[in-house]
This record gives sequence, C-alpha cells and structure tokens, in this order.
Amino acid sequence: MVGAQADDENVTDASASASDPAHWLRKTVLFLSGQTVSLFGSMLVQYAVFWYLTITYQSGVIMMLAALFGFLPQAIISIFGGVWADRHNRKFLIIGADSAIALTTLALAIIMMNGIDAPWIIFLALAIRSAGAGIQMPAVAALLPQIVPMRNLIRVNGINGSIQSAMALLSPAAAGAIYAWSSASTGGSSAALVPIFFIDFVTAVIGIGFLLLIPVAAVRRASDVETGYFADLVDGVKYIAHHAFVRWLLILFAVIFVLTVAPSNLTPLMLVRSFDAGEQQNVVNLAVLEVAFSIGMVLGGILVASIFAKRSRIGMIITSSVVFGGLSIGLGLSGNIWLFFGFMFLVGLAVPFFSTPSFTLLQETVEPERQGRVFGFVGIVMALAMPLGMLVFGPLADVVSIEVLLIAAGILTFVVMAAALLLPAGKRAIAAARSASQLPGDDPAEAAAAVEEAMHPQDPDR
Repeated sequence: MVGAQADDENVTDASASASDPAHWLRKTVLFLSGQTVSLFGSMLVQYAVFWYLTITYQSGVIMMLAALFGFLPQAIISIFGGVWADRHNRKFLIIGADSAIALTTLALAIIMMNGIDAPWIIFLALAIRSAGAGIQMPAVAALLPQIVPMRNLIRVNGINGSIQSAMALLSPAAAGAIYAWSSASTGGSSAALVPIFFIDFVTAVIGIGFLLLIPVAAVRRASDVETGYFADLVDGVKYIAHHAFVRWLLILFAVIFVLTVAPSNLTPLMLVRSFDAGEQQNVVNLAVLEVAFSIGMVLGGILVASIFAKRSRIGMIITSSVVFGGLSIGLGLSGNIWLFFGFMFLVGLAVPFFSTPSFTLLQETVEPERQGRVFGFVGIVMALAMPLGMLVFGPLADVVSIEVLLIAAGILTFVVMAAALLLPAGKRAIAAARSASQLPGDDPAEAAAAVEEAMHPQDPDR
C-alpha cells in the first residue's frame, strides 16, 4: 500500500511495513507546516505579553498570576481533553481549540485598541488560551502516531522539536522588533501588543487551513462496548496508576516543571533587575535571552533527530534531568550578562534531550486508544506543576534574590533525581522503559507487552 504512494516512494526502504499509514509523509509535512505557522503567532503573543508584564510591573506576584492564569486552566481542561482525544476526531478538536484561541486574541486586540488594558483582561485572555491548549495538547500528541509509522516517530518528533525550536529562535527576535517599534510609536503603552495580536490571529487561520487538508479518521477503540466519559476517565487514571513507567515519568515531569521550568520563568525578571539597561535595551536583552535559549533548542533537536536517534531514550531523559539541575545553579551564579545568556543557551540545548524521548517513549508504549488520556494527564502535570512552583518562587522573588532561588532549585533537583533513580519503583520503571526503547519491531502492542513484562517479572499471571 505504501509503495504505491508517489509521495512516499523516496523514503520507503526494505524495512517499511505494509501497514504504514497511507500518504503518511504528505500528511506529516502538512500537519507540521500548519502547526509551525500557528505556533509562530502563539509564541509572538507569549513573549510580548510576558515582556510587557515584566517591564511594566517588575513584580514576582504579577509573574505568579500570569503563570497561574496561563497554565492552571490547561490542567483543568486536560482532565477532559485527554478523554475527548480518545473518543472524537483529533483533527477537529485541534481546529476547534485553535479557533477559540484565535478569536480570543482578536477580541483582546480590539479591547486594547479602545484603551482598556487592566491586567485582569490580559489574565482572562491567558486563561482562555490556556484552556484551548488543554484540548489541543493531548490531541496533537496523540494524532502524530496516528499518521506517522512507529519506527519513524523518534525522528519525526526530533524534527518537530527542531522546527518548534527554530520558531522559538525566530519569534523572540520578531516579537522584540515588533514590540520595540510599536512601543516607540505608542509611548510604551499596552497598545504596543495590538499588532502582535493581529499577527497571531492570521497565523492561526493559516494553521487551521493546513489542517483541513489532512484526512484523519477517529481512532478505533479496542472494545466495541460503548462507555461513558467518566468511565473512560477512570480507566485512564487506573491505567496510569498501574503503569510503572508512565507513573514514574509523570512524577519526573512534575519535578522538572516545579524545580526547573518555574524558576526559569523568573530569568526575564532577573535580567531586568540585575542587568537593568533602560526600557528599550531591556526589550533587546529579553529578546537575546530567548534567542540564546532557542538556538540551543534548535541544535538540541537536530542532535536528537540525527546522532542520538538510536540512543537510549531513558538514558537521555535521566541525563538531561540532572543537567537541568547543574544549569539552574549556573544561572544563579552568573554575574555577567553574557555568561547568563550562555547558560540559557545550554538550558535550551538540554530541553530536546528530555522532551523528545519522553513523548516518543509514551507514543511507543501506550496503546493508541489510550494515548489521548495519557497525554492529557501529561498536560495536567505540566500545567499544574509550573504554576504551583510559581506560587512558591513568585512571591519569594520579591523578598529573596532570584539568583538564590535558582541555586536552591538546582540543588533540590539533584536530591530528587537521586531518589528517583535509587528507589525500587524508579529502578523498575527504568527497566521497563529500557525494554520498550530497545525493541526492534514497530508493533506498539509488542512494545506494551515488553513493558508489562519488565514491570512484573515475577507475576505468574502476566
């Protein structure tokens, strides 16, 4: 079937399976292209809004509130978003979420054009955008293995990570240029955000157009018995509770987001406070900070997709987690702005070595009909852990130097990672992950069976 498709002929080799999704390469290119365009606009908004809040208020509490409104709704909606992704067509879920986010951004632009710029309006828009992400994230993560052959997932995820990193490289530079120009034209008011909001609306429409070109069927459930939403949700919770590797990885995600991502969100505030150079130069420095991080992510994504594509998934996850702790300490000890930028580059370099193998292992080992719920819970953990971390680090940043907070977070990361590796539950989970990542076949059921065997080697019923 695959060999008959013209757009796949150049990439099909002797190991290709006859069960590969039809036209998978064309679908993948269209999907990633649309998501890239949409992501560019979303990143413009993300950077510009947080820069505006950082420069205008210079408050750890404001940054904490922005994190809460920007992530907590995603955690709540992801509870249902994962179930929806397993029950409905993932393509239309993504389109619906993108449309809601785009319309919210357009409404915010119109409101600010009329001179209304109270912080609560920005927080409300962040909350709606976050809720849309709670639907979109599990649907996107679960859709990729639907259209990509299992043996190509690590490479496609690596390429996708590199594309996203390239957008993360381009978008802060573009956001900085647009924001600085608009800020100069408007005298530094919130109206400087309006052009960026309009760009985000246009890119979202383009992204939706690309997605409409891709035929994607709803996932067939393993059982023909119809169950309710609550039953599906309970089944997902039980699955994660009894799956040693998935449970361990979710805990690791929580640790990284609380101890690394949350305090890293304060680095722009540290830059403005410790290396203050005036409003215009601060915008430039903030853009350079994000560009340094994004260059690292681009390079890291390329390395994962090429040189490290065949390396141990679990080995990359563990190593990068430990590296995050060291880099957090390095950021806290940076007394020079260029050294500070250098450590942010290294943080970006380490991110794909954690995120890409983590998502790939989940896609390889979790049954297709449960992937939406599992990625929904991943979204819940990510969306809850970061604002919970900010509840602590945000207010502390107004009474303790951010440098001290970063050093403390790095030390805590070392302690928690040691426990995660040495405890018996962690050892079992790592053994399960190694069994799954070393399988030569493409059959996800075979991978899941190997994981179960690794988790329960003494269980006579398995």
